[in-house]
Amino acid sequence: MAAAKRKRGDGPAPKKKRAKKAPKEAAEKEPPSVAKAGAEEHQVPPPVSQGKWTNKERVLIFSSRGINFRTRHLMKDLRTLMPHSKADTKMDRKDKLFVINEVCEIKNCNKCIFFEAKKKQDLYMWLSNAPQGPSAKFLVQNIHTLAELKMTGNCLRGSRPLLSFDSAFDKHPHYALLKELFIQIFSTPQYHPKSQPFVDHVFTFSIVDHRIWFRNYQIVEEDATLVEIGPRFVLNLIKVFQGSFGGQTLYENPHYQSPNMHRRAIRLATAAKFREKQQMKELQKVKRKEEKTLIPKDPTEAVFETPAEEKPVEIQLVKPEPKPRLKKKNKLYQRQRKLKRKLGRTAA
Repeated sequence: MAAAKRKRGDGPAPKKKRAKKAPKEAAEKEPPSVAKAGAEEHQVPPPVSQGKWTNKERVLIFSSRGINFRTRHLMKDLRTLMPHSKADTKMDRKDKLFVINEVCEIKNCNKCIFFEAKKKQDLYMWLSNAPQGPSAKFLVQNIHTLAELKMTGNCLRGSRPLLSFDSAFDKHPHYALLKELFIQIFSTPQYHPKSQPFVDHVFTFSIVDHRIWFRNYQIVEEDATLVEIGPRFVLNLIKVFQGSFGGQTLYENPHYQSPNMHRRAIRLATAAKFREKQQMKELQKVKRKEEKTLIPKDPTEAVFETPAEEKPVEIQLVKPEPKPRLKKKNKLYQRQRKLKRKLGRTAA
């Protein structure tokens, strides 16, 4: 005879799991209502964020050799504001920029901010998505660091920032590409281990005079006003490349002027000003040497002139008599008279 199928629920009830390190007898003797109340009483609330760190963006921030102290402090400020950043040693200037992709791979980073110094006075910034691209090259101007500004604003270390963009970023395609690059680089990933679950400051990117102005502001909780923290700098876009640190040029800024050309224009303007002064001096010398133009004589000029009376010329043939000398010849001077009086007193 075939065995009858067992229906669901007919079998023995499953054993309840007991807590770890709990005595077996106590769990069996305790009634279910009391056990449930005790579990609710000693239950620990879950953490605030139970999410997982899915967006694993890591940014490598480093520079080439030859940077000055202001650039070094700017790099330090960016690493402080971005908890998902990593540091590396300075790269030799003789190495090609394609080597940075290998450095990013070794450091397990997929974004890079590279500061390139030239002539110990010009600073260039590369923002790149390693290793596929795209990448953008900027000229950094008007750098002011946190220690230099001494602003009153303050924010929590490792907090997540809000990114505020100008409306011009949505009007042009190259600015839209830069906006996406800024979002992926400067935004702190959610649930990052080194970040804090707070939003208390804003990164603003504004476009003025064909340049991107970066500012960092604190959000004041009382009235939601903004107080600047720093650092601040201006990015002058040069080119946008298809690859990482090179490749096909997607966009070239027509308003960009290299620092060498700017310094050359200043020198030429100074030289032209000096040359103009020299030409004016030479022209004045020539004018002085030129003979004055003769004005034709006016016939009516001597109408009202009256001739003076002509005096007869007298020629003296006899030597004139000498004038009488009124001054006494033998008159003593005042000093001699005083001396004579003094000698007379002593004799008496």
